[in-house]
Amino acid sequence: MPPFEVAGIGETLWDMFPDGGRLGGAPTNFSCHCHQLGGNAHPISCVGDDGLGRQARVKLAQLGVNTTYVLESPIHPTGRVMVSLDDDGKPTYEILERVAWDHLSFTPELEALARSLDAVCFGTLGQRAAESREAIRAFLTHMPEHALKIFDVNLRAPFYSQTRVEESLQLATVLKLSDEELPVLADYFGLSGSPEAQLSALRSRFNLDLIAYTRGHEGSILLDKNESDAFPGIPATVVDSVGAGDSFTAALCMGLLKRESLAEVNMFANEVAAFVCSQKGACPPLPAHLKSNPLSNCGEHDGFSKVRGCQ
Repeated sequence: MPPFEVAGIGETLWDMFPDGGRLGGAPTNFSCHCHQLGGNAHPISCVGDDGLGRQARVKLAQLGVNTTYVLESPIHPTGRVMVSLDDDGKPTYEILERVAWDHLSFTPELEALARSLDAVCFGTLGQRAAESREAIRAFLTHMPEHALKIFDVNLRAPFYSQTRVEESLQLATVLKLSDEELPVLADYFGLSGSPEAQLSALRSRFNLDLIAYTRGHEGSILLDKNESDAFPGIPATVVDSVGAGDSFTAALCMGLLKRESLAEVNMFANEVAAFVCSQKGACPPLPAHLKSNPLSNCGEHDGFSKVRGCQ
């Protein structure tokens, strides 16, 4: 069976930590993790004609993903984010503006790719500028009807709004959000009751096939039209949580494409995210037991010290 064709569309950037830069951007991280999990992955973005842009292409090639659709701007610099971590490894971000990924254009080559995909992941940050927002929406509308369109809310102040979130939900088939993001959406759309009731209302209102709700160390809930599954999480020693949510989304995507049960997908996505939390950087190499036979070895923790889990 040929590998699934998947893409992450939006920002490619460098996370600038106190000890140096690391390639990042949620759609880029998603693509890299999907590649590790057996997908044919395509990050779609724009970098500058500069040193960081060239380094991004080299790094992506080293990670094994297709760089054909990482376009180049001769005018705008490669994106950067200044990252700081608190004592628990939780990041805060200063996201620089007027950079290359704000100027992604929808080309005939991107239209052809869109028509070939099984799944795509997109968020709000990549839509902060009009040009990239129009490109992402055009891309989504040219995808096959059966394809997964995963909206990872990924709220980064001040680069989101109710209008942006609502328009994205109308284009999506799958929603991924965290316990920090659900209250924002609940306020936007007048949701009340338990988190599960709010998720159910969201799913119905926007006719979503599935919602994935992550709860940090408390695990996650998957909810589709027929059932829900709650997983309590996998404890891990947290080095930094950058990229952990993106790895969760990648594992979710690959599990859904393989038509695994909600319980299997949920447990595996937590396993992958817990490992990424225990490593430095957004896209560490996954251990063999996660890459070689995904969804069959959940529960192996490689001896992690049990402090807390995260997505």
